[in-house]
Amino acid sequence: MADRTAPNCHLRLEWVYGYRGHQCRNNLYYTAAKEIVYFVAGVGVVYNTREHKQKFYLGHNDDIISLALHPERVLVATGQVGKEPYICVWDSYTVQTVSILKDVHTHGVACLAFDLEGQCLVSVGLDSKNTICVWDWRRGKVLAAAPGHTDRIFDISWDLYQPSKLVSCGVKHIKFWSLCGNALTPKRGVFGKTGDLQTILCLACAKDEVTYSGALNGDIYVWKGVNLMRTVQGAHGSGIFSMNVCEEGFATGGRDGCVRLWDLNFKPITVIDLRETDQGYKGLSVRSVCWRGDHILVGTQDSEIFEVVVHDRNKPFLIMQGHCEGELWALAVHPTKPLAMTGSDDRSVRDMTEVVHIKDRKEAIHELKYSPDGAHLAVGSNDNSVDIYGVVQRYKKVGECIGSHSFITHMDWSTDSKHLQTNDGSGRRFFYRMPSGKEVTNREELKLVQWASWTCVLGPEVNGIWPKYSDINDINSVDANFNNQVLVTADDYGLVKLLRYPCIKKGAKSKKYLGHSAHITNARWSHDYQWVITIGGADHSVFQWKFVSERKSKEAAMHIAPQETLADSNSEESDSDQSDVPEMDSEIEQETQLTYRRQVYKEDLPQLKEQCKEKHRATAMKKRERPPGSGVKLHFIHGYRGYDCRSNLFYTQTGEIVYHVAAIGVVYNRQQNTQRFYMGHDDDILCLAIHPLKDFVATGQVGRDSSIHIWDTETLKPISVLRGFHQLGVCALDFSADGKRLASVGLDDNHTIVLWDWRKGEKLSAMRGSKDKIFVVKINPYLPDKLITAGVKHMKFWHKAGGGLIGRKGNMGKTETMMCAVYGWSEEMVFSGTCTGDICIWRDMFLMKTVKAHDGPVFSVHALEKGFVTGGKDGIVALWDDTFERCLKTYAIKRAVLAPGSKGLLLEDNPSIRAISLGHGHILVGTKNGEILEVDKSGPITLLVQGHMEGEVWGLATHPHLPLCATVSDDKTLRIWDLSPSHCMLAVRKLRKGGRCCCFSPDGKALAVGLNDGSFLIVNADTLEDLVSFHHRKDIISDIRFSPGAGKYLAVASGDTFVDIYNVMSSKRVGVCKGCLNYITHLDWDKRGKLLQVNTGAKEQFFFEAPRGKRQTIPATEVEKIDWSTWTCVLGTSVEGIWPLISEVTEVTAACLSNDRKVLATGDDLGYVKLFRYPVKGKYAKFKRYVAHSTHVTNVRWTHDDSLLVTVGGGDTCLMIWAHEPEGHREIKQCDSEESDIESEDDGGYDSDVTRENEINYTIKALSTNMRPMTGVKPHLQLKEPSVDERPPVSRALPQPEKLQTNNVGKKKRPIELALNILVVMASTFLTFWRSFSDSPSGPGVGSGDTGDMSATSPSIHLWDAMTKQTLSVLRCFHSGGVCSVSFSATGKLLLSVGLDPEHTVTIWKWQEGAKVASRIGHTQRIFVAEFRPDSDTHFVSVGIKHVRFWTLAGRALLSKKGVLSSIEDARMQTMLSVAFGANNLTFTGTISGDVCVWKEHILVRIVAKAHTGPVFTMYTTLRDGLIVTGGKERPSKEGGALKLWDQELKRCRAFRLETGQVIDCVRSVCRGKGKILVGTRNAEIIEVGEKNAACNILVNGHMDGPIWGLGTHPSRDVFLSAAEDGTVRLWDIPEKKMLNKVNLGHPARTISYSPEGDMVAIGMKNGEFIILLVASLKIWGKKRDRRSPIQDIRFSPNSRFLAVGSTESAVDFYDLTLGPQLNRINCCRDIPSFVMQMDFSADSAYVQISTGAYKRLVYEVPSGKQVTEQIHIDRITWATWTSVLGDEVVGIWSRNTDKADVTCACVSHSGLNIVTGDDFGMVKLFDFPCPEKFAKHKRFLGHSAHLTNVRFINGDRFVVSAASLCGGVSMPLTEDRPASENQKLDSPEKRCIKTKKKKKKRRRRRRIDLAACKSVKW
Repeated sequence: MADRTAPNCHLRLEWVYGYRGHQCRNNLYYTAAKEIVYFVAGVGVVYNTREHKQKFYLGHNDDIISLALHPERVLVATGQVGKEPYICVWDSYTVQTVSILKDVHTHGVACLAFDLEGQCLVSVGLDSKNTICVWDWRRGKVLAAAPGHTDRIFDISWDLYQPSKLVSCGVKHIKFWSLCGNALTPKRGVFGKTGDLQTILCLACAKDEVTYSGALNGDIYVWKGVNLMRTVQGAHGSGIFSMNVCEEGFATGGRDGCVRLWDLNFKPITVIDLRETDQGYKGLSVRSVCWRGDHILVGTQDSEIFEVVVHDRNKPFLIMQGHCEGELWALAVHPTKPLAMTGSDDRSVRDMTEVVHIKDRKEAIHELKYSPDGAHLAVGSNDNSVDIYGVVQRYKKVGECIGSHSFITHMDWSTDSKHLQTNDGSGRRFFYRMPSGKEVTNREELKLVQWASWTCVLGPEVNGIWPKYSDINDINSVDANFNNQVLVTADDYGLVKLLRYPCIKKGAKSKKYLGHSAHITNARWSHDYQWVITIGGADHSVFQWKFVSERKSKEAAMHIAPQETLADSNSEESDSDQSDVPEMDSEIEQETQLTYRRQVYKEDLPQLKEQCKEKHRATAMKKRERPPGSGVKLHFIHGYRGYDCRSNLFYTQTGEIVYHVAAIGVVYNRQQNTQRFYMGHDDDILCLAIHPLKDFVATGQVGRDSSIHIWDTETLKPISVLRGFHQLGVCALDFSADGKRLASVGLDDNHTIVLWDWRKGEKLSAMRGSKDKIFVVKINPYLPDKLITAGVKHMKFWHKAGGGLIGRKGNMGKTETMMCAVYGWSEEMVFSGTCTGDICIWRDMFLMKTVKAHDGPVFSVHALEKGFVTGGKDGIVALWDDTFERCLKTYAIKRAVLAPGSKGLLLEDNPSIRAISLGHGHILVGTKNGEILEVDKSGPITLLVQGHMEGEVWGLATHPHLPLCATVSDDKTLRIWDLSPSHCMLAVRKLRKGGRCCCFSPDGKALAVGLNDGSFLIVNADTLEDLVSFHHRKDIISDIRFSPGAGKYLAVASGDTFVDIYNVMSSKRVGVCKGCLNYITHLDWDKRGKLLQVNTGAKEQFFFEAPRGKRQTIPATEVEKIDWSTWTCVLGTSVEGIWPLISEVTEVTAACLSNDRKVLATGDDLGYVKLFRYPVKGKYAKFKRYVAHSTHVTNVRWTHDDSLLVTVGGGDTCLMIWAHEPEGHREIKQCDSEESDIESEDDGGYDSDVTRENEINYTIKALSTNMRPMTGVKPHLQLKEPSVDERPPVSRALPQPEKLQTNNVGKKKRPIELALNILVVMASTFLTFWRSFSDSPSGPGVGSGDTGDMSATSPSIHLWDAMTKQTLSVLRCFHSGGVCSVSFSATGKLLLSVGLDPEHTVTIWKWQEGAKVASRIGHTQRIFVAEFRPDSDTHFVSVGIKHVRFWTLAGRALLSKKGVLSSIEDARMQTMLSVAFGANNLTFTGTISGDVCVWKEHILVRIVAKAHTGPVFTMYTTLRDGLIVTGGKERPSKEGGALKLWDQELKRCRAFRLETGQVIDCVRSVCRGKGKILVGTRNAEIIEVGEKNAACNILVNGHMDGPIWGLGTHPSRDVFLSAAEDGTVRLWDIPEKKMLNKVNLGHPARTISYSPEGDMVAIGMKNGEFIILLVASLKIWGKKRDRRSPIQDIRFSPNSRFLAVGSTESAVDFYDLTLGPQLNRINCCRDIPSFVMQMDFSADSAYVQISTGAYKRLVYEVPSGKQVTEQIHIDRITWATWTSVLGDEVVGIWSRNTDKADVTCACVSHSGLNIVTGDDFGMVKLFDFPCPEKFAKHKRFLGHSAHLTNVRFINGDRFVVSAASLCGGVSMPLTEDRPASENQKLDSPEKRCIKTKKKKKKRRRRRRIDLAACKSVKW
């Protein structure tokens, strides 16, 4: 048989020709050692020009496209393309990986850059968003990520002079980024008029915020901050591709082939034009430059590298060249010299003289070969034929080979030049006689032919190059080395493989080598077989490999350069033909086939429940049966998981034993024979590791997103939970020797390996492990960065590199399956146990020797201080010396040596040993049969714990009057267990078949057992000896029952739908119950022994009469009256409530009613044991639920006295014993009832304020909508009408039709940059502002949250310093919808935030680093508050709608417990609104009803009834003295008010009255300082209350609900009025910054205006009424309601005679004020197309201009109401005020991005020089007036979050007042005082009119204020 093993010789990469110049830039640098680093294909190259040597970095698996050099110039970062691209940081000296960065980018990594310190690396992806990512590259951790730009980014750089600042550039953009927290915030560069908007290709940063960038047109753009300062015109003739900065200055390179050097101020030094030099050529284009001292490196588009010495710049050295674009296919090797030639699609084959040129064929020529005698040339083409030419005859065509049906791919001549063999594209092989070209069909003739070369890919000699079971044609080239009998192949995956020649059988083993990134097109041996040359198609590179023969490779084996070991690998493991492979051990075979997939994972339950709730909403609303008063507590478990786990058994610090079974971690005390349980898991635990200090344990479980818990064996509390990286399950774990790290292996297809910093919950590194199962992972005890994994045909040695792991296979010839591994006495020694019983001894990765240790697999090996202990399938424990030279002692596990104190019986001798551990003078042994044994060094063996073996356990019966139970299982054993404190197995009997059911006779003497083959037997209950057996059925016996009383009858139910009734006395079958349609699941007798009830698999319930088995029909009402002896059925009205909502996916498998008939216990498919109050009528009863079994619970039974509940789990093989705790015994166990969320709807209580808050939708943001329902065409989109001179006087141009509107293009900019947070400094009520938001904050604390839509800018949390107002950190969140609660932890290092997304996600942040620590779904309904406990960084509480949850942060996982109410009678879950904390783990929550709940841990202990009469909205815990302040909703009274101060336990309180004058006080926020309490109210007031004297001092006032619409400024004083929908009008003083007065109107107000003299105020209401007040007395002078819809604007005429009232009814009414206060309407304006927005009177009171909702501005006469249409006439009017947003004079105020939102308000200054506007985006903008040109320049001011409603200049133009709809606040921008001359440019001093007459063009010279020079507006 031909040898299918890999050859022993190998290849070593010696040289790479080429450099990647195309599609890349800035990828060529000098390292610190003056070597050159660059890349080509998938290889990083370090080239030493002095010694002419190359080193290679081979860590990538696809094309490298980006490179960055670390500032110290030793480390290099390279980024690649690919589906899952990664970044490698590597050392240019050793070419070893330092760090791998992965899992963020897709498609590829386009740019990389290190920061100045070299700590951070920034990368740009090739995905559609061009994601920018900042890494802490040493830890492989992402610090921040953000979408870069919609178009391609070409370069990115850190600002080397400003920390945390970056600049990126690309297609038509440049962006300046700042990194704060985890947020990367961009500002776009403003090109302005200095330069054209164009693509920027490269950039470099300089001092003083100056950035230089190279543009596509060859200019250099110089930026200062974000503005383009100047341009250096024509720096290059065309695009500038590369810019490099060094100590001397800058170097730039461009498409024009020039390199320019500039000094540090960017003044030109010199130009080097490479096209003009010796080596230059036309079309040379520079892609990369690097300037160091007097050397310049230049990389070109055509893959050349030049080195230029500055003083001799005309003579560049060409140090590397390669092919450029296009594919490289042609390769030929010189027959006698070490030369090779290549030809490519770049049309270059250099240095040849043309002899002759022939073109006979139209298609491409793919193959040429000279015959060995040199007489003929064969030419194969894509025309499916080969032409033969005579060389001597001047290449005359002498023959043609026809016969192929596809293009020719390969050809070979025979040594005598008489035959030619060809391969074609269809995979066929042909032979021809030469030179005629006749096809040879007789195969005999060919047998003797010897081939001169073998380059064909088809033929028996090269069968082995193809994989076994596939017919793919991805191998492009083959070449045989006849001398050394090896074959080299090149394929489409970039692999060069070395195989034996000939290789006849398919799927031969190979050695494979990486380097080429994509397909390799050709591979050839050199003439003397010393080298292999390979060429890459797309990567244009030529690789030269040195061939190292077998002899040499042996010598080199001991000192191989590290990078080569990467390359050797035995691919495609396939054993079907290898005769020497040992039989796979049956146990291992079985284990590798186990699957841990679940139909339903526990993680899916909440979702399934929600879906089912919708379906059953109606039923769920009904009154549900309450849970039982009594509970159970897990007491003892019989079982140990040994059949598929290993090394999962250890001694703890205190000498207890820790192991796992089912979903439970067990800590067993062998002295007291008691167990304690860790119950944090919810599915099977598969592995366990113990911390080196033996106090903590890590356990990993099955699950879709499987978790690892690290827990304390003393307290049984979780310390850390690791989630989010393993799918399906975790199969191996190991702690590092220092205990800081943990390694884990997942059960996913790739068996991913993860290395954790487990305390922080951080993933340090991850990598795919192996396709086959991994059994063990071990961290090197001396070097925690190294680890090993062992498994099926797998032994790998790993070391950590940043976020990745680099693995190398163990070097051992054929790889065996390893079952266990351990490190030895030094860092390089490893010992592993194989499946054949050998111990392999390794040094580093080399196998030194093997030692035979056991018969059959070695399952466990344990290292001692001196020596080792091993255990195997042969049941022997062996002690070895420290070199495995001698076996010192063996212990056989046998029944004979079992000590008397054993807790059970050994089932068989020599059980397979799966776990071994040493300690306390003993050896602890775990067996496959589920036994735990303790071996004394002197020999005796004690059995401690045992359970069933592998196989499901279904049969369970409890003894009628003793504390015993019997179980029977598929493991073919029947066992009797003692349930008394001795907890041991009393008897066991092996059966011939597995069994599924058993039952004691009523006297307890006999035991009936049903088997799986349809037979059953009755045995003696004491001795287990047979009494009688029957075999009447073929299918499984599913239940078996003795009749009550004397036990005369035995009912036997089988899977074939019958129940047989036997007479026990006569041993005869007396009846058969027929008529069931499905298999029988449960049976019960009635008390008289006359009636049977039966349940079937189809959920049917039947009744039969004994003994004949006649079927009876009994109505449901009667069934309940029957006195049943036992109840184990799951169907019927009395147990209707046990079926859960999600009964589609889960079955209730078992039930059992207690003997006192009060409690029904059930078990189900999901592993839950539940207790119900019996009878369980009505659907979805409440219950108590317990999780311990992992998969289905197959049976449950109460003991005879109800003191214990016994349950068995199917797949987990456990028998669990639960102690029954009767009512009144307060249990601390968490036993939440899972369905209790679906209480009746009104249960949570109601309050209008709470409902309103819950229903507010925060996403109606400025990004979205118009505030008013506008119609029509916006002003800047309307066609401009021709001016007076150019048009006939009447005609009016039509508006532009919709479909032609084209100028609203332009990308939407970020609409908003900041909003206001207000701080009040107590001493002098003086406000300071911190501004950095994009929407109004909605969270408390000086971490404030905001709302927003992820698409524009995701909501963010800003942390800022209250003293300096500086931003400290910005956290971009994943909370869509907004952040509704934030809270700092006790140390202040962590921040907790809650989102408004549908899941109300709870997130914990390390805010200083901007890192997210943990995140989890909070609750389905709104969470109002979440707060950390004031003494903790790990515990917090969240409250919300019918919800209180107690959370723990464990590592990176959030664990939560619901509040348990059951301890207080009739307590119900209300909506919780606030939370406070007390000592000793007390928590107080304020409810909607005014009660305060007091919780101890998570259990309700007390209710403080009616702490407030209304909802308790806020609570505050004072850290200093523990006193608690509460605030609620309450009517003020003598006894109390809405503010109360309580003692530490909330028993006594003192109430404070707030002097607000409100009918009901509603406190929303409280805080307590020294002797003072700060109160925030629903009425937007902030009040300071003195604790001693209860004095109230109002610090801040504001409007409450609804928008503020009306603003009126006093004509001569610095005061103004605001009118809002909260029904109040308020008077504000500007210099004093405070509210002077407030008037309650009783109705929402919409508009307000002062009379010209300031003595009257007119107010327009939402209901259509308007009121006129006298300012002095605040008396009503008059009021009127002529309209039914809101008044939008109201105005006095300048002569104080008329009042104009505009409403939404598209009308303006005029009233004559001289006629007195009865206010009769004298006229109105008609034909207004839409509602009225703003109105202005002319200076002479004769006209009014109206702006309308149809974007039309109209002018009417006053008071006639007649419309003025002539433009000439309108142009001559002088207006008294201008508040219109429409009109030719103000077209410029409309910006490009108003397609969704409008300019809502405007006001021209009294001087007539400026106009201030407000818009739906929340911007206040200042323009020159008039601004008739579109998109006028302006200044923007931010503060409002959205929808400005009004804006006004104050008298004297020193201040601007603005109001908005959302924030209900008034903000006051103020401008600097202007020179008097400007302020006096008025038409008449009294009237302050504005004249906007249009003059002829030549006279239209107005004084314009240059906005850039205008002094800034302060807030």
